[in-house]
Amino acid sequence: MAVSSLPCIQSLRAPFKVSSFLSAGVCGGFSKKKKINAIVFASWRKLEKEVYLQSKVDSLLDGIKWDDKGLAVAIAQNVDTGAILMQGFINRDALATTITSRKATFFSRSRAALWTKGETSKNFINVHDIFVDCDRDSIIYLGKPDGPTCHTGSETCYFTSISDLLKEQEVEQNNLALTTLYSLESTISQRESELAGQNGKPSWTKRLLLDENLLCSKIREEADELCRTLEEKEDSSRTASEMADVIYHAMVLLRLKDVKIENVVEVLRQRFSQSGIEEKQSRVTTQS
Repeated sequence: MAVSSLPCIQSLRAPFKVSSFLSAGVCGGFSKKKKINAIVFASWRKLEKEVYLQSKVDSLLDGIKWDDKGLAVAIAQNVDTGAILMQGFINRDALATTITSRKATFFSRSRAALWTKGETSKNFINVHDIFVDCDRDSIIYLGKPDGPTCHTGSETCYFTSISDLLKEQEVEQNNLALTTLYSLESTISQRESELAGQNGKPSWTKRLLLDENLLCSKIREEADELCRTLEEKEDSSRTASEMADVIYHAMVLLRLKDVKIENVVEVLRQRFSQSGIEEKQSRVTTQS
């Protein structure tokens, strides 16, 4: 089955004899014919790549275990935070469209049509990679959202805790399903919000938020203790403990600077394809 979203490549027969055309105008500098030859050759190579991509995508789509309605589950996940953004259904064309457009695309069962997340709100999910599970019946779109994913305006569609429901607590849209690091970030933000009204109990986090000199001295102190676990050959549990202290105090500083841990992770991700030496040299060039 041809994928409708890919460039049309059904006709592969050239309207001329490529080999004889390429042989023309080889001698005598950069003649018009030679320039045309180069353009034709480049276009032909591009077409070959499109044909190859078409065959690879078709093969991949054939390997997915679509249900009896030709659908599979697709989950969108934030590439930096790991947050589960949303879930939808996809068919062959939706997955093929996502592969080529790099925008998370799904299949609407109610409308029986493809839809791209963000086509109305402009909060697209820009897909960096796509993963298929071991049974090949579930897909993950790993991407970066342009804004809130949920139609309610929440960052993700998952903000309802079963524990809260069982306790009959009111559901809050800011109570997101967070992993450990982002739960810590949320707690630090909460402590900062309590400072204005002096609500809640006294805490070490509040002291750090109120005293920049104390905070900076603690970051330096904890970083030194982390290094000493290596220099003094301390056990790995001690290293983990000291690293936890460094991360915690550094995240309090990030809160004061209004920098999210997501921003830090994004910078790290962008450096994956760059040598650390090159990255440091670029900093020197920029500063000079």
